[in-house]
Amino acid sequence: MRGQRLCARHVLSNAAWRSRGVVVGVVAGVAVSFSFFGSHCVVNSPLSDLPSMEDTVSEIQGPEPSEEPPLPPPPPAAPPPQHNHRGSASAFAFWAYLAVVVALLALLLPSPSPSSSDRRSWFLSLPDDLRQHHGRGKLLKAHAAAPSRPPLQVFAVEAGPRDGDVVLLLHGLGCSSYSFRRVLPSLASGGFRAVAIDLPGSGFSDRPDLPDDEDRRLGGFLGWILDVYREIREKGIFWGFDQLIETGEIPYDQIAVRVPRKDATASPGYGPAEMGRVIGEVIESMGLAPVHLVLHDSALPTGMNWAAVNPGYVRSVTVVDSSAESAAFPSWLLGTPVLGPLLLRSRFLFGGLLRLCCSRSIDGAAAEAYRLLLKGKDGKKAVVAAGKALNHSFDLVEWTSLDPIKGMPLQILWSNMWSDRWIDEGKRISAAAPMGKFSFHSGGRWPQEDAAEEIAGMIVQFVSSLPKLTKKIIEEPSPEHIKRLFDEASDEHHHHHHGHGHDHAAAYVDMYGLGQGWGT
Repeated sequence: MRGQRLCARHVLSNAAWRSRGVVVGVVAGVAVSFSFFGSHCVVNSPLSDLPSMEDTVSEIQGPEPSEEPPLPPPPPAAPPPQHNHRGSASAFAFWAYLAVVVALLALLLPSPSPSSSDRRSWFLSLPDDLRQHHGRGKLLKAHAAAPSRPPLQVFAVEAGPRDGDVVLLLHGLGCSSYSFRRVLPSLASGGFRAVAIDLPGSGFSDRPDLPDDEDRRLGGFLGWILDVYREIREKGIFWGFDQLIETGEIPYDQIAVRVPRKDATASPGYGPAEMGRVIGEVIESMGLAPVHLVLHDSALPTGMNWAAVNPGYVRSVTVVDSSAESAAFPSWLLGTPVLGPLLLRSRFLFGGLLRLCCSRSIDGAAAEAYRLLLKGKDGKKAVVAAGKALNHSFDLVEWTSLDPIKGMPLQILWSNMWSDRWIDEGKRISAAAPMGKFSFHSGGRWPQEDAAEEIAGMIVQFVSSLPKLTKKIIEEPSPEHIKRLFDEASDEHHHHHHGHGHDHAAAYVDMYGLGQGWGT
């Protein structure tokens, strides 16, 4: 019984404490409400205008007799100032949002990376597959600009017999000769000498020099946002406000003048003419002519224009998912603030971008290789400049009507698995070149990644159907200082033929300082 009484007392005690808590909470809420809205309620409430009990009694009893006249009523007190709590809340919300935005920008903005400036460290950080691809290639010198300018080092890789018909593969925007790593051995097994190069600005080739603001060219609303962002990075987010407080006026004279940018397509070193000059010099230095030209994606305008000027160097043209209107890789995304650096920093986001735009079945290792190539050696600036320099006005119908091109064998390979719109584009290309052989493949817009064997087989079948030429093998010329060394060695009768290849390779020290030279 006693235990039941204690239990009941305990329950009642807890209930009492809970009741007290509720009461205290209500009182506290009312107190906060009055403290926040007190002045507003006192001034605006109609209860403040009601007469008091004393005034009511006085009115009923009447005024007391007095010899002195009644005093005049005191003037009404001035209402207390009203506080604009809504304005304070809005100001707080503004600064809170501003702090969040600044924090996100600080998190996502690019920061200088030591590995990107140190080319040797960058190269050693590449995956084995990519470094092995580099080891199988060689570096050549070619001029993208005038011959008076310093030459660029252009990377080339080949496979197959040197006396076979040459198939020269040119990659599209965003990829490199690495994309043909599985196509090259398939062509070589068919008896062809397959050669793929990294166009200037791509892969392991040099990047043509750009003006300081070339990578900053972005028009429209995004361009305005980018200009404001650079102004904030340079002078601080509160610079204009501080100047307004100190001087009383907006510092228009100190704000950078936004000069209208020139045409963004004029990226020096990345246009069709410059790329065509590099292609011609590579063919001459390696003794490749005549070649069966394979043009992938955005290489169409460059390769076609070069073939029209040099028809004697070209035996046939194969177009692989190439359209002058749009490239598969959206290079302009890498030029946008915040988003561009974020794409190159994130393996997941960049791989998703390639699967969305280029190849749905590309493996993670290949996507990572492309990301690292674009991340190092100013690859981002180069691919953005190359995208701006594309010739979107190229007309295939006009090209096929040129006298030097008439009768040149043409093959068009197109994806029938990408989208209905892309299939319609392929049919339009086929109708523009009715004399060409049109075939569908099962890959994406980068079919050398997901349908390499199929693409190589189509190229072999097409090229094998053409008449063969008897080709004289021309040895690649040695540099002048190597020739002088051999001449001096011959005069002294100390020339050893077995050391020729070793010395030849030693003359070509690559841009990474690793002694990479001529490959096999």
